[in-house]
Amino acid sequence: MGITLKEIIYGVGGGIVGDRPFKAVQLGGPSGGCVPAELIDTKVDYESITKTGAIVGSGGMVVMDDTTCMVDMARFFLDFTCKESCGKCTYCRLGTKRMLEILERITAGEGREGDIELLEELSYKVKDGSLCGLGQTAPNPVLTTIKYFRNEYEDHINNKTCTAKQCSALIKYVIDPEKCVGCTVCAKACPVSCISGERKEPHLINQDACIKCGQCYQKCKFDAISVN
Repeated sequence: MGITLKEIIYGVGGGIVGDRPFKAVQLGGPSGGCVPAELIDTKVDYESITKTGAIVGSGGMVVMDDTTCMVDMARFFLDFTCKESCGKCTYCRLGTKRMLEILERITAGEGREGDIELLEELSYKVKDGSLCGLGQTAPNPVLTTIKYFRNEYEDHINNKTCTAKQCSALIKYVIDPEKCVGCTVCAKACPVSCISGERKEPHLINQDACIKCGQCYQKCKFDAISVN
């Protein structure tokens, strides 16, 4: 206790895999909060962590780089706490469910104007109307990601884009005909056979049939497939 997040992440933990940019760290377990890179010098003590909107909680840390979608991360943690709710408190039982539904819509590319404000309103009602620690802290991942990464929510809702390229409904895989050598590896890897093209000729992905599994992207050795 007392050392900084930076010392733990880079000193004790050895830094980010592949030296990718540090984006955020989620503290305190599933109902903890997400602390952004600009607060990496925050000391790990109860008072300092609480000021960020996170909690010490279980003492766990989930370190995230630039490939993490913060909206999807909030959805992931809320999905867990929603399932863990005992159901006694109406706000926790129904509030977390409604919040999860909104986050699922946003990550599916169906976000609407006012969703962010509704998430914030529901979050505070769940915190204030719950009797136990689960309901009182369940909204933390949502509130902290909105506070520190509001632009990602706005991109998902207004621009229908996921800058981290993690929300499958908001991305598409495209083959660059200039780089494609027609090796057919991507076509063979595709589980739904949506990639067409002759051998040694540029291939094409049928966007309507693509299920966004990413198999083609992982198999291509010529960097001919990009995620847009």
